[in-house]
Amino acid sequence: MRQKKNVTFDDIAKYTNFSKTTISRYFNNPDSLTLENQEIISKALVELNYKENKVARILANGNTEFIGIVIPNLHNHYYSEMLNQILQTYEQFGYKFLVFIGNEHADTERQYIQELLAYKIEGLIILSFTIPSKELANLHIPIVTIEREDQYVCSVNTDNYMGGVQATSLLVSHHCDVFIHINTPTAPDIPAYGRIRGFLDICREKNLNHRIIYKNLGNTYEAMRKSLTEVLDELERDYHGLKKGIFISSDTHANVFLNLLIQRYGNLPSDYYLVGFDDSPISTEAVIPISTVGQHIDQIAYEAVKLLVEQMNERKKRKPTPLEKPVHKVITPYLIRRETTEKELPH
Repeated sequence: MRQKKNVTFDDIAKYTNFSKTTISRYFNNPDSLTLENQEIISKALVELNYKENKVARILANGNTEFIGIVIPNLHNHYYSEMLNQILQTYEQFGYKFLVFIGNEHADTERQYIQELLAYKIEGLIILSFTIPSKELANLHIPIVTIEREDQYVCSVNTDNYMGGVQATSLLVSHHCDVFIHINTPTAPDIPAYGRIRGFLDICREKNLNHRIIYKNLGNTYEAMRKSLTEVLDELERDYHGLKKGIFISSDTHANVFLNLLIQRYGNLPSDYYLVGFDDSPISTEAVIPISTVGQHIDQIAYEAVKLLVEQMNERKKRKPTPLEKPVHKVITPYLIRRETTEKELPH
């Protein structure tokens, strides 16, 4: 059977008695047409069973409708859930995504970014933390970062300081003898450093026995298990018999630590109170649901894409107005009490 011919702009022009230029304006700048003419063309597209040729449209106007994403890894449940939520914004904004996983290798990530630029992405979302924001700003495309150093680019972050205060205050309410924060080495200009400041401020304000354990926790289960086993051995040696309030930097690491405790003792010992951070799915799926500071991951993803689209749309104007300075949005976290601290709850 003979294949049906694709409907062209010329066919639409003849059908509507408009010029091909008017049809092109309908697709590339519809607001330049009257509502009546937009409606005539829209109706014609349905009657002609028009199927848009995306490649032709990209060649015509240079807009690929692609956004690049560079993400550190997918082992951490926060990143995988954030990526999931970003991808779901397609329904609201109509942009597609090209995703690269950097694995914390700066030179590799630079190669990925050049690859994305070759695909003519219209904007870039960065969750990885290896490349300074000043270098990113020099790419001269709209960029939004999430939970990364952001002095020179726009960003959407959680209020990490408030989250650190919430987590520590929850442990204080359980009258622990010693308060431990476990985190990877974190530079002060990284938003997540706020978790450390929040922990320290509460401990110092209340004159609590406290300690921060900085350790490279790794990005694979084997690496996390090895590092956190060493931490657990250290805690057992230094704080045996004391009621320990443990605030861990992510739900992924908190879950591994919880598994180590259960494997060693058969349950969560009565002298351990555990709080994670993120409210990623693993915190509810854990063998004992983990108390955590929740990030509004869906809202952060939406706001990041929205902020990026606003910048991209501005660049498409005849006389764009560039931002005078980067926009930084901060989303308030929320505390969730679960069984790793509220031990009277039913298992």
